[in-house]
Amino acid sequence: MSTLLIRNARTIATQDEQLGEIANASLYVQDHRIVWIGTHDTLPPEYQSADTVIDARNHLVTPGLVNTHHHMYQSLTRAVPAVQNAELFSWLQGLYPIWSHLTPEMVHVSTQVAMAELLLSGCTTSSDHLYIYPNGVRLDDSIEAAAAIGMRFVGCRGSMSVGQSQGGLPPDAVVEKEDAILKETQRLIETWHDARHGSMCNVAVAPCSPFSVSRDLMRESARLARHYGVRLHTHLAENDHDIAYSREKFGCTPAQYAQELGWLGADVWHAHCVKLDSEGISLFAASRTGVAHCPCSNMRLASGIAPVRKMLDAGVPVGLGVDGCASNDGAHMVAEARQALLLARVGRAMQPAEIRVVDGEQRSFFGCDLGPAEMTARDALRLATRGGAEVLGRSDIGHLAVGQCADLALFDLNTLGFAGAAVHDPVASLMLCSSPPAAYTVVNGRVLVLQGQLLSLELGPLVEQHNRLALQLCNAAA
Repeated sequence: MSTLLIRNARTIATQDEQLGEIANASLYVQDHRIVWIGTHDTLPPEYQSADTVIDARNHLVTPGLVNTHHHMYQSLTRAVPAVQNAELFSWLQGLYPIWSHLTPEMVHVSTQVAMAELLLSGCTTSSDHLYIYPNGVRLDDSIEAAAAIGMRFVGCRGSMSVGQSQGGLPPDAVVEKEDAILKETQRLIETWHDARHGSMCNVAVAPCSPFSVSRDLMRESARLARHYGVRLHTHLAENDHDIAYSREKFGCTPAQYAQELGWLGADVWHAHCVKLDSEGISLFAASRTGVAHCPCSNMRLASGIAPVRKMLDAGVPVGLGVDGCASNDGAHMVAEARQALLLARVGRAMQPAEIRVVDGEQRSFFGCDLGPAEMTARDALRLATRGGAEVLGRSDIGHLAVGQCADLALFDLNTLGFAGAAVHDPVASLMLCSSPPAAYTVVNGRVLVLQGQLLSLELGPLVEQHNRLALQLCNAAA
């Protein structure tokens, strides 16, 4: 039995409604679960020693951050010159030919690079949407990489079945037969999916997008997922071209398309939803369909600003995703949460002025002057933790309380980036100041980042191998 004591933290932001934020707090872990949490001066005698003790004075402790959407293999094609200034469709068309040369080794190594970056930012759980399978690549390559590095993982078995010759966006060379997709997805669920409390691996069914799969595959994927009780994931309503494609090919909006095919429900989450309209938001809210909000990617690809405040107010579950490493081009979850906060406020400021009559005179009130902020720092932290857990269907992570998985992130408030901020509000400073690395990251009770250093893999050789493979991949396409 291993035990862990987080001792005398400056603040623990539990994200638990009853516990709230606890000052001068401690937390005790046994058998990968939290067994005690509270103020340090009430720590019971039997919990005052442990196999591992972290002195957390001057640290902020949060739940481990949860990443709800990623394409980890894309770390091999970060900053590729040909697509640096492209929007979504032209970006994809420029990268499909490169990705067609992926190998199992490339997927394994790039997954670990992306996960290392996430862990160093305090992220403990990540999904990954792998939808291209050339040269013997399998989702197993990602799942095995996650197990080796120690990250809690949701492997999304993506797919593309409609190539250019059938009116889709991807080249025919990178699409698969639909019966083979369904058979392989079934194998992965039966081999890897673990639905138990504290599971380190879930499998989700994840056809890629409306412009790369058929309606039949969407329907059959939903049936397969619900037969096995696993979750469903895809891209939806990402930009104006995405909307235009759905209207032209299907005669409806993306949300109507999802409704028609059985892709609404508490077991479904969609990535982006930048262009989700009012009807779509209502459909998502009524069905408890989740959204992975990816602010950095949406900005990088000029897709727009997702209506996150409207979604949250309507009751749509929303989490954060860093999205693909080639469309962000980073995997830093604190930075993503900070960007969500700032972008929401920019979006509010861009709203048309409201004309009001005050003291008999007409006055213009712009969006940023109306009521509370579009998003607060604590809203952003919730999206990155409990919101993400809800989107992924996990009630055992995302907040800190007795019985929860011991997934934690600790941030050192005595560092330069917090100077003058943490003395006022340590929780808000995490979101408002320059995005810091985690001092400690704990996954399932295991310390994976210690004083800013990754313990589960040696980064130097990993980065060297990754860079060699990145060049190999692009040279093969050239």
